[in-house]
Amino acid sequence: MTKPTDNEKNIETNFMEKMTYGEYLQLDSLLASQKRLSDHHDEMLFIIIHQVSELWMKLILHEINAAKQAIIEDQLQVSFKKLARVSQIQSQIIKAWDVLSTLTPAEYLEFRDKLGSSSGFQSYQYRLIEFALGNKTDYILKIYEKDAKLSEELKEAYQAPSLYDISIKALHKGSFDISEDVLNRDVTKPYQQDASVQKAWTTVYQNTDQYWDLYQLAEKLVDIEDSLQQWRFRHMKTVERIIGFKVGTGGSSGVNYLKQVLDQRFFPELWNLRTEL
Repeated sequence: MTKPTDNEKNIETNFMEKMTYGEYLQLDSLLASQKRLSDHHDEMLFIIIHQVSELWMKLILHEINAAKQAIIEDQLQVSFKKLARVSQIQSQIIKAWDVLSTLTPAEYLEFRDKLGSSSGFQSYQYRLIEFALGNKTDYILKIYEKDAKLSEELKEAYQAPSLYDISIKALHKGSFDISEDVLNRDVTKPYQQDASVQKAWTTVYQNTDQYWDLYQLAEKLVDIEDSLQQWRFRHMKTVERIIGFKVGTGGSSGVNYLKQVLDQRFFPELWNLRTEL
């Protein structure tokens, strides 16, 4: 083994009374969490891809919630850094589908029955992200009734204003005339596009120098929705590649369901104005 150079003579080697890298990251518990239910080699791939995606989603929620608070406090510049980070995280999750797509139909069938009724459809962090972006559906909440604490967390997120609700209020604070129906709407319902919001965002895009912060906010929102739709598309194509049009393990229609959600819009006016400009 090569000895350290003089420039590296201060490298720590005695950790008898100091915290190690593994202890800080709790690697013992983290790396012990990949418990295969079959003897098939590729189940490890399947577990790790989904666990890594959940870790990235945890960070997405951490950043979106902080961005929402920054916007509420009129600190738009602070929110931009966090929203930009969300977009970069999303690129990592999108690439994960490339790794999972190396799993062939024959390989997946060797352990698919071990999943039982569990399914990515049940990912509560993904639901929290959808709620944060404004896609509110109450029937989803029934999935989580088994865990009272988790169920309460989902209900709280369901009843909270979305990132777009908060952004529209930032428009209003920026002296734009926004309909009272929008400002006081029931935030548990899916957002419906509104003419006053459309007019406000269009004005922002037509006068970017005057409304630079709001313009940047709008583009950060578009980045996030664009990436989310790319993630959904790669999800759909990966599922089709591995199981075709079989029913999902959680009972959904599988690929057909995933195709339907590709048509959902979170920030409709920001897409509409591209045609209007």
